[in-house]
Amino acid sequence: MKQSDTLSPTFVLALVLSLLVFLLANIFTNPGDHGFLVYSFEVLKFWQKGFWELLEFTMQMVLILIFGHALAISTPIARFLNWLSSGVRSNTHAVLLTGFTAMFAGYVNWGFGLILGAILAKEVAIQADKSGVKINYPLVAASGYLGMLIWHGGLSGSAPLKVAEKQHFLSSQIGVISVSETLFSNFNLGVNLVLLAGLFIIMCLLSKGNFSPKNHLVVDEISKPLVGKDKVGLVLGIIILGLSISDIAVNWGGFSFIDLNYVNFTLMGLGMLAFGSLTAYIKAITIAVSGSVEILLQFPFYAGILGIMKYSGLLVLISEAIVYYSTAETFPVLAFFSAAFVNFFIPSGGGQWAIQGPVIMDATLKLGLDPSRMVMVFAYGDQVSNMLQPFWALPLLAITGVAAKDILKYTLYFFGLAILVFAICIYFFLP
Repeated sequence: MKQSDTLSPTFVLALVLSLLVFLLANIFTNPGDHGFLVYSFEVLKFWQKGFWELLEFTMQMVLILIFGHALAISTPIARFLNWLSSGVRSNTHAVLLTGFTAMFAGYVNWGFGLILGAILAKEVAIQADKSGVKINYPLVAASGYLGMLIWHGGLSGSAPLKVAEKQHFLSSQIGVISVSETLFSNFNLGVNLVLLAGLFIIMCLLSKGNFSPKNHLVVDEISKPLVGKDKVGLVLGIIILGLSISDIAVNWGGFSFIDLNYVNFTLMGLGMLAFGSLTAYIKAITIAVSGSVEILLQFPFYAGILGIMKYSGLLVLISEAIVYYSTAETFPVLAFFSAAFVNFFIPSGGGQWAIQGPVIMDATLKLGLDPSRMVMVFAYGDQVSNMLQPFWALPLLAITGVAAKDILKYTLYFFGLAILVFAICIYFFLP
């Protein structure tokens, strides 16, 4: 993919947000006996203090994308997608197949689902073109992006997995919250089922009699599989997965052992096993690393923003204002919409949790609400606006060759449905 000579819009937003928080801290937290320049220097020191406080979280987010991406381009997955797409019979079949496969993969791991959805959309178009089946390629590509609409309530959800760790950065406030109370709660599972049913209807309606003139956007075949002669990856993969399975056996009947480190460890084992060769796996990791650069560089800036908010007292002021203008009944819905809005400026779910999580949790405790439920409220808000946020769609657009404007007219429908489902479930059915 051609590299742009201009600064990334998402990095520009990170810098703008840093400046905004810097100014807000100066305006609202200055003790009064400090001049602007003196206190500005203090605020910058808060920024510096926080800059490196999320290094572990940063690496976890980078690895979960890299390992998921690498697994998606493995030979077994490529063969499976080829077999899966070879039987496409109609436009509706193509859209539903791509959409539900992408959502299942996204539920397992967001990086895996993001890349697999794009590859499958392209493979479906290639197979349909060979078979003479008319499809709407932009709609199929948009359906391949649906994993990003369900990921944060799935097995790689950043916020639910982070609060399940023993020493997470909010543990002193809310303690450790098991995934059985978040990802595997009846509420989350029920919301996901309702969302899937609604998306099934929407995809069927959009795909009826709606075709592209031809699949001219498919310019080449899927890339050749990565191979290597050694079997080290196979051995390591078996060992790592054996250890992951032993954790399940030791903790049978519970989910307290599942956190970001466990998910990453298991994904690495699956990737090594899928490639068999460590040489081939390293090639796949090399390809996947390029997609993680934005996260790697921007996360310390998000941590710096959190440092300003935490050490200046701005975080407390914001949460107190939210509590003052909210009630226990209205706050969950307001938190959901605020998370959806903030996601436009901080497209990384992990980065957004680092900034917005402390605010939401502080207000949650003051209003006497259940932190485990509010973690999921945040997750739903973060994922829903991915349907309009172009940042994570970039890999899909590069793989499929579809323009952003061509998928946006369909993801807008997905966004509208999801907003209704989440808002109604949160307001009326949140325990």
